[in-house]
Amino acid sequence: MATSTNLNIRTDKDIKEAAEKIFGELGLNMTTAINIFLRQAIRENGIPFEMKLSVPNQETVAAITEGRKLAKDSSVKGYSNMDDLRAALEE
Repeated sequence: MATSTNLNIRTDKDIKEAAEKIFGELGLNMTTAINIFLRQAIRENGIPFEMKLSVPNQETVAAITEGRKLAKDSSVKGYSNMDDLRAALEE
């Protein structure tokens, strides 16, 4: 049977709170999340994996929204090939 030990780390308060929020949404507490990370790092012999919510950040959401508006706006000039786009950008 494995013997447990304590692991003390220091991190920025905001980072800890943001991580706890994400882990909570994934159904994990901080201890479980860190143990998952450590076990997987051992298996992979390095930084192991991405585990994230599939939600874009606010900047990406804003860019997607703007792109959709531009795509529907008939007054916005579109380009059908790269040469025309380059020429317009050089003007």
